[in-house]
Amino acid sequence: MSRKALIILPVAALVLAAWGISTRLQARNALAQDAANGAVINVVVAKPVHSTSGDELVLPGNVQAQTEATIYARTSGYLKAWHPDIGANVRKGDLLAEIDTPEIDQQLRQASADLATAQANYALANTTNERWKGLLATQSVSAQDADQKAGDAQAKKAAVDAAAANVARLRDLESFKRVVAPFDGVITARRTDTGALINAGQNAGGELFRLADTRKLRIYVQLPEKYAALTRPGLPAELRFDEHPGKKYEAQTVRTSRALDPVSRTLQVELALDNADGELFPGAYVEVHFKFPDAAETVRLPANTVLFRSAGLQVATVGSDNHVKLKSIKQGRDFGPTIEVLDGLTADDVVILNPPDSLVDGAVVKTTPQKVKP
Repeated sequence: MSRKALIILPVAALVLAAWGISTRLQARNALAQDAANGAVINVVVAKPVHSTSGDELVLPGNVQAQTEATIYARTSGYLKAWHPDIGANVRKGDLLAEIDTPEIDQQLRQASADLATAQANYALANTTNERWKGLLATQSVSAQDADQKAGDAQAKKAAVDAAAANVARLRDLESFKRVVAPFDGVITARRTDTGALINAGQNAGGELFRLADTRKLRIYVQLPEKYAALTRPGLPAELRFDEHPGKKYEAQTVRTSRALDPVSRTLQVELALDNADGELFPGAYVEVHFKFPDAAETVRLPANTVLFRSAGLQVATVGSDNHVKLKSIKQGRDFGPTIEVLDGLTADDVVILNPPDSLVDGAVVKTTPQKVKP
C-alpha cells in the first residue's frame, strides 16, 4: 500500500465518523423538537366581555281577560230561551237567557197565601191584645191572661215576618229566571240549549255562559327566584304571539305576588296589555321578554370555561408567554350559555374554552382566539 493511500484511509474514516455523529445529533434534536411540540396543547381562547345592556329573560306567559266569569243558574227549571251566542258582545244588564220555573212559581203562590194567613192571624191576635190591655186597666181580667194575649200577638207577628221572608226569597228566585250579564264583555262559551234541565248552583252543573271582558288582558308569568328582587311594578316587557309572527307588543308589570311559590320557587308576576281592538285572545300562548338592567358593568364568560376543582370554581388563563395560570373566581348569576364573574377575573385576561381536566399551572399551550358574545 502506498503512502498516499495510508493518508487517505484515516481521513475518510474520520469524515464518515463525523457524518454519522452529525446525522445522529440531527435526528436526536428533531426527535426532541417533536417531543416538545407534542407536549404543547392546542387550545381555543377568548377574552371576558363587559355587558351593560342588562339581562334578557324569555318566559312563557298565560293570557287572561281583564274580567272573566262563568254564568251559573241561580234557580232551577227548564231553559225557556237563550239570546246571545258565542262571540256576541253584550252590555251589563243585557238578557242572556230565560228559565221556566213552574215549581218556584207554585211555591211563591203558596208562600203568598201563607203570608196572608199569618197576617190575618196577627191582626186578630193584635186586636185581642189591645182589648185585654183595656180590660186589665179596669182589673176585669188577670195580669196573667193579659200577658198571654200579648205573647200570642208577638208570636203571630213573628209568623208574619217568617212568611214575608219566605215570599221575598221565592221572589228573588223568580227574578233569577232572567239571566243577565254582570258586566260588559263578549260571550266566549255557551253551555246550554233550549229545553235543557237547569239546576241551580255551581256544583249542580248549572253553567250557562262564559263571559269575558277582553278590552284589557292580564298576562301571568312565573319568574325564577333569582330575578324576584329585580322585579317591580312598572318593569317593561315585550310580548310575542305565535299568531302574529314578527309583531311585538309592549306591556308593563302591574303587580307581583310578593311571595315565592314554595314548590317551584317562582314569583308570580302580572302584566297588563291594552286590547281595545280585540286583536288578541285570552288563552293564547305568549313569549314574555323581560329586560333587566344591570346595576353596574359585569364581566361575563362562556359557561364552558369553568373548572370544578377542590379549591372551588376556577378558570384557566394564558399569559403572554403561552403558559397556563389557574385563577379562582366568584360566580354571580347564571345566564345559561354565559355566567357572571364577580371577582377573580378582568376583561384583559385570556381564558381557555373547554379546558381539559388535566390542565395544570405552568403548562405550555398554543392558542387560537375566539370572540365571545356578551
